[in-house]
Amino acid sequence: MKTKKNVVVDFARQYLAGLQRVIERVNVAQVAGLIRDLQQAYDADQQIFIIGNGGSAGTASHMACDLAKTVLGKLPNKTKKRFRVMSMTDNTPLITALSNDLGFDHVFTEQLKLFARRGDLLVVISGSGNSPNLLRALELAREMELKTTGLLGFDGGRALKLLDSAVLIPDFSYGYVEDLHMVMDHLITAYFCKEFAVAKPNTKRRAKK
Repeated sequence: MKTKKNVVVDFARQYLAGLQRVIERVNVAQVAGLIRDLQQAYDADQQIFIIGNGGSAGTASHMACDLAKTVLGKLPNKTKKRFRVMSMTDNTPLITALSNDLGFDHVFTEQLKLFARRGDLLVVISGSGNSPNLLRALELAREMELKTTGLLGFDGGRALKLLDSAVLIPDFSYGYVEDLHMVMDHLITAYFCKEFAVAKPNTKRRAKK
């Protein structure tokens, strides 16, 4: 008879094995495409907007932080060019005001109307690709002539056809999809850290005198 500890160990192994199988199905050409889109926005000094709901909202915040600060290193060079990036999931007063007055479907479209300009890049993060507020944002992005890319899961949903490009995590488990969206963020961050030649902090402890 298995103990509680063994049951948990077996579950952890199965989960990680399943995650590994999904990783192996990720299209790395799509990942390269997303990096290319971000690089082009950076080179052209265009604004990058990142949106998502729930766990994907957290990933949007994390990605914006990584692109804005982490890629520059612990002590950024003042002369070094920055990513112009913001997560549209972070302004709680504005999001709740828009939700209360206009409805949750408008929380991203109204922000795009406020901040976006032709040629800017919109990054959509979604498990299902079917959230109404994200779809509205993508439709508006076309009207405003924004470039669009995203991190999706499942079969891509309706968002897949509205995006210019996307990284699709081909699985119907929210856990695996959201896990790998965060992996994609860290992969992208690591790539730009290398491109920007960020020096790694000295982790060796100084010898005591």
